[in-house]
Amino acid sequence: MGADVAKIFQPELGMQRSHGRAHARFGCARGRVGLRDLRQEGSAKVLLPRPDTDVPEVVFLNTSGGLTAGDQLAFSLTLGAGCRVVSTTQTAERAYDAGGGLPARVQVSHQVGAGGWLDWLPQETILFQGAALQRHSEINLAKDAGCLLLEAVVLGRAAMGETVTRLQFHDRRIIRRQGRVMWIEPLRLDDAVLAGSDRPALLAGARALASLVMVGPNLGDVLGPLRAVLDEPGVQAAASVFEGRLVVRLLAADGWPLRRQILRVLALLRQAPPPRVWQM
Repeated sequence: MGADVAKIFQPELGMQRSHGRAHARFGCARGRVGLRDLRQEGSAKVLLPRPDTDVPEVVFLNTSGGLTAGDQLAFSLTLGAGCRVVSTTQTAERAYDAGGGLPARVQVSHQVGAGGWLDWLPQETILFQGAALQRHSEINLAKDAGCLLLEAVVLGRAAMGETVTRLQFHDRRIIRRQGRVMWIEPLRLDDAVLAGSDRPALLAGARALASLVMVGPNLGDVLGPLRAVLDEPGVQAAASVFEGRLVVRLLAADGWPLRRQILRVLALLRQAPPPRVWQM
């Protein structure tokens, strides 16, 4: 009888899931860029530090401390005509073991008005053993707008002796200008890819990788100086320019040299200090 009563009063506890959405909108008046709208809910927050420049800095934050099965997160920016903004994340995003459940989902959607510019520079995503994450990032550019897009991924923490052999990571990045696709890059990492990750056509033994894409004018002028700084020890790197797009690919054995190389590339491309949360 006692066991039956205990069963009645013991609820079935499901795993708590994290949900968050954050959006900021900026406009430009008399040459000054200012915040026009800010919305945030759940675990997604927006921080607006005051930089020493005229370019606003937007920092997105996931207060749940990481992503796991079934979590949902959405970040978005809308920049009016002529606005220039740099946006990042407060720290590295972490995707933890999903326990075989539904994947975590992240949606990034930014709109850049005519003549505007966005530097979207999230810090690295760290994928742990058993992680399941689906992410879709999209930047829509109006006429004469441009952007710099960064995505960096690290497989586990080398300093902790972690080796990742099991995960599901689906990542898709798209840049459009006036509805026309300027760049599309899908990335899929799963158990089969990790099993053959030493192959040159896959990760070539790397456990950290990054892609930087810039869409804008006169990119050929920067290609030579850019290639000259792609010499960080422990990092394989290549850069190319074609049809209004500059692309940089980076591979490294660990996240630390990758981060150093990224900072050197950003310093050259942006001609400005990195976001405050990026500084080492």
